[in-house]
Amino acid sequence: MRTLNRVLDHLEEWLVASFMGLATIVIFVSVLHRYTADIPWIWKYTQHLSLTWAQELCIYLFIWMAKFGAAYGVRTGIHVGVDVLVRLLSPGKRRFWITFDLLAGAFFTGVIAVLGGMFVWRMMGTGQVSPDLELPMWIVYLAVPLGSALMCYRFLQVAWRFRRTGELPSHNVAHVDGMQAETRT
Repeated sequence: MRTLNRVLDHLEEWLVASFMGLATIVIFVSVLHRYTADIPWIWKYTQHLSLTWAQELCIYLFIWMAKFGAAYGVRTGIHVGVDVLVRLLSPGKRRFWITFDLLAGAFFTGVIAVLGGMFVWRMMGTGQVSPDLELPMWIVYLAVPLGSALMCYRFLQVAWRFRRTGELPSHNVAHVDGMQAETRT
């Protein structure tokens, strides 16, 4: 199980970073191409390029990044949550409601994964393609069941760990990997 979690952790991080990086590169190249029209010596080499597909690709990359990024957020404790009222409860009640919230999140994302999978299955038979890239639309929509299933797994993983240890993942906004904080005297 630890090996699976380690593989999922790295895959999740790699996918989010790759989608974000690729979208950034595509946007940069597209904007650069658009503004080289004013520079004749560059434009004569680049005017034949058509980047009409760039915006569509970036939208799809950001959708995929958001779905897998949400799962990453649950795993690392950076996902948005409102816990003002929960913090006011006694430890026993707090433990119950945190567990309930995590399981409710798992249930919701599990339902979305199943319904998304059913939608993708039906979409596969339609032959619909995206306007510019002409990608099969079922590939675009596949982000919903895959990302939601991973997020459901992350909710269950966090709930299991919380029930065993009483700890939730937390994110220290001041921490940067590879950097050590200075101590002031």
